[in-house]
Amino acid sequence: MNPILAAVFSGAKRPLELREFPRPDLEPGEAWIRIECCTVCGSDVHTATGRRIEPSPSILGHEAVGVVEEVAVGSPPVDARGEPLRAGDRIVWSVIVSCGECDRCAGGLPQKCRSLAKYGHAVAEGRFALSGGISQGLLLRRGSTAVRVPTDLPGEVLAPASCATATVAAAFRAARPVSGRRVLILGAGMLGLTASAFARSRGADSTTVVDVDPRRLTLANDFGADAAVAWVDEPGELHRRLAPGGGAPRFDVVMEFSGAVEAVEAAFRVADVGGDIVLVGSVATSRPARIDPEGVVRRCLSVRGVHNYAPDDLRDAVEFLDGPGRGFPFAKLIAASFPLVEADAAMRAMIRDRAVRVAIRP
Repeated sequence: MNPILAAVFSGAKRPLELREFPRPDLEPGEAWIRIECCTVCGSDVHTATGRRIEPSPSILGHEAVGVVEEVAVGSPPVDARGEPLRAGDRIVWSVIVSCGECDRCAGGLPQKCRSLAKYGHAVAEGRFALSGGISQGLLLRRGSTAVRVPTDLPGEVLAPASCATATVAAAFRAARPVSGRRVLILGAGMLGLTASAFARSRGADSTTVVDVDPRRLTLANDFGADAAVAWVDEPGELHRRLAPGGGAPRFDVVMEFSGAVEAVEAAFRVADVGGDIVLVGSVATSRPARIDPEGVVRRCLSVRGVHNYAPDDLRDAVEFLDGPGRGFPFAKLIAASFPLVEADAAMRAMIRDRAVRVAIRP
């Protein structure tokens, strides 16, 4: 078989390098996927810049859509509904691979499996070297969650289902239903804009989006936000912006996607009695957050952390993109598309321009 070309990450602040890898033979429960499109996620940028420490050499990219080219003879993998995958299926797959048997999997946390493997986060060695989306192809491992996707949606719209969209689905599962409730979204990147669209499609009474970047705030209205508010560090001024009519700002659901510790602190200040706070963005080391525990107790707040997601969240993500998500301009969030041979240019453009997403099409 022809060798497979991939862009290899060899260390922080180093350029991605093109390398060829042998295509592995399939074992039971596996499939070979031809990558159609991979979008560069914010966590890929954090790895490339050294903010996040990942093993190297590795093939980054965990937001991807592809086509099944081959399945293991006699023992094909199954999709999220238990149906065998077949050559020609267009799919997305979960960023994580779990065993399904350990105490965490049995307890409803497969994303924290004791023997967890992750696409786009592994050393590019051995049979599983081709496990990242910035490549011509990928080995779909046994135990992966795969979901068939419609043929008419662009790959750039579908690829984020494997990370951003499914993570947002998990965040909404962590909160109580948002119908008729006031929703605050902190951070207007891919996660926050997708969350705004989710909130609108699920009947939120109002949705307010906060960010430091005016360019991203201009997108918020396109994704269902009723208000887009520029972040300021001074709490009093931020509160005045969140409650322009006077009084203390109070939201029933607060979702934090930026990862800024100041935004986490703000989430606890503005959640109303009985409010749900969902923390998603804090995936890097920061100073400890200053939180008033008496306020948490007296307002009966519920706090949930969300990291990665469960298989059902990936199915929900695809159903959203194929349903109400069609009413929002997700393709507009892709600043540019690059061929695989320009993968390093794609990464540099993502870093330089602070784009919501760029796409790589092998």
